[in-house]
Amino acid sequence: MAPTSVSRTRLALVALTAALLGASGPAAYAALDDAGGGPSTAAPKAVGKPYVKTELLFGTAKPDGGAPVTDQEFHAFVDEFVTPRFPAGLTIENAQGQYRDTHGTIERERSYKLTLLYPKREATADSRKIEEIRATYDKRFGQESVARIDDNELVDF
Repeated sequence: MAPTSVSRTRLALVALTAALLGASGPAAYAALDDAGGGPSTAAPKAVGKPYVKTELLFGTAKPDGGAPVTDQEFHAFVDEFVTPRFPAGLTIENAQGQYRDTHGTIERERSYKLTLLYPKREATADSRKIEEIRATYDKRFGQESVARIDDNELVDF
């Protein structure tokens, strides 16, 4: 079957792109699928092992109007309470957040996002540790809540 004008154009564009990227010969056409010259739709091979990623969002403003949680207080909390439960590692990011409090007021505050990665096979035990972290932060710093976001990931170190 003779190629149509559209498929010839597509082949020319793929060849030109491959040439610009430094590919030649058979490698220049490696991105073509077998069914008609379009880009390959095959998904890349997944890399990594199954992990759970949990992000915790810690506010620093206190509902009673007291002084906000300081950097020193937050990092001491992480050192004392979070790190012993997740010694393999974690990530902390400074953030600016807002939420509607229990009185309906939009609160804007400096906050932290803490990211934890742990093997999926350990998710039940680690979930209990995370709930301890949330409850302790709420109580210690007079917070209404610590937001929790969980997602399944493939992770490779």
